Amino acid sequence: MIIFLAVLMLGASPVARAEDIVRVSADQLPEAVAAAQPGDTIEVIGGVLNGNLVIDKSISLIGINSPVIDAGFHGTVLTLNAPGTTVNGFTLRNSGDKLITEDAGINVGAPNVLLEDNQLDDVLFGIYVHSGPGATLRRNTITGKDLDIARRGDLIRIWDSDDVLVEENKTINGRDAVLWYSERLTLRGNEFTHGRYGLHFMYCDDALIEGNKLTYNSVGAYLMYGRRMHLIDNLIAFNRGPSGYGIGLKDMDDSVITGNRFLDNRVGAYVDGSPRELDSTGIIEDNLFAYNDTGMELLPSVRHNRVRNNSFIENEQQVVVAGGGQLVANEWTADGRGNYWSDYAGYDADGDGLGEIDYRAERLLDSLISRRPELRLFLYSPVINAVDFAARAFPLVRPQPILVDTLPLTTPYMPTVAPRPDSDKEGNFWPLLLLPAGLIVLYAILHVGQRRYQMPDISPQPTHTMIVGLDQGDASHGR
Repeated sequence: MIIFLAVLMLGASPVARAEDIVRVSADQLPEAVAAAQPGDTIEVIGGVLNGNLVIDKSISLIGINSPVIDAGFHGTVLTLNAPGTTVNGFTLRNSGDKLITEDAGINVGAPNVLLEDNQLDDVLFGIYVHSGPGATLRRNTITGKDLDIARRGDLIRIWDSDDVLVEENKTINGRDAVLWYSERLTLRGNEFTHGRYGLHFMYCDDALIEGNKLTYNSVGAYLMYGRRMHLIDNLIAFNRGPSGYGIGLKDMDDSVITGNRFLDNRVGAYVDGSPRELDSTGIIEDNLFAYNDTGMELLPSVRHNRVRNNSFIENEQQVVVAGGGQLVANEWTADGRGNYWSDYAGYDADGDGLGEIDYRAERLLDSLISRRPELRLFLYSPVINAVDFAARAFPLVRPQPILVDTLPLTTPYMPTVAPRPDSDKEGNFWPLLLLPAGLIVLYAILHVGQRRYQMPDISPQPTHTMIVGLDQGDASHGR
């Protein structure tokens, strides 16, 4: 009788075990975790767990049908303190909102954790990895709280954690994605949007930032105090906050910035003290700077950058020296190629793709605006056009060139790998496409269907004397 009752109780239990995999619903997860052994896998099939969960064992949590862990707006939703833990396929929502306690969606304090295919909603901090080397964050979508931007938390924060992979994640409405004091980070294929700093790097050496979309932030990425950072094939666009930098470089040594699209930012790239070491070189090549207010802005002290094979297209100001002055000890022509400048007025006589005369950045307007930014208000006024014309016509008022490109390109270089803006959602480039059609329509309205007037010919005509029907007598009388 006792054995029968025991079997009956086991059969009625809602916790099912198939080999070494335990299957539970979300509300049973705390009991399943308490009973699990290191290395176990727990499959969580739907349901909602109300409360906070702490994992202190090296186990795998696999969500099926999007099980939910809801913190009820208190504290951190999920805390992982054991190495090698996996969390896959969960929805984690409604963390607390206290910055002082760093309330988060997922807090990771152990190495080699895998977080994959999770949805984090209404969280203050998103995924916070501290002292967690070897972590992998892949295909997680993180949405911050509806707070003033200074009150939000960082939707991804990597702190003192080397060899972390951040891949194909999406962050929306956070403060920053912070990556500090960590070596050999890889960020690939992510989307950081509608935040303050899309990426905020400090003291991170040997980082690879590849194929990401940094859009609609105050600053796309601010990169500080690092070495050998590679920024490759990214879309950096529509960043127009108070700073409005696509990227900012502060004391970065041996950086490689190549293949990126800098589109419609206030400033495409801002360079301050980079590189900082005398034996370092910054490489900026094969990028597109288009439709920014300023393509590149550099401090006068910036040295040792090689800027080649970039395309500067229709920026209001192509290159600016912050505070005025000239740029020295930077290469704008290297390895037989310069850059493409949409305002270049030269020509290519031999068809080799290189201009026959130098490109000289010497607009008086750029010099004035760098010293008095408020003059930008008059950027398209007739007065500014007149001042520019006078500077070109009279060498006495022509400023010294900011830079000289001795082999400017006559055909633009276009990156091919970097993500493109989503035409259905991002950017305001459609007016540029409609402009030619609008001009054609305007011409038709002005000219088609108008009355045509034929002016009379009033030019002098030759006169002819004709004597018709006069007999000889009339003729004699006429004499």
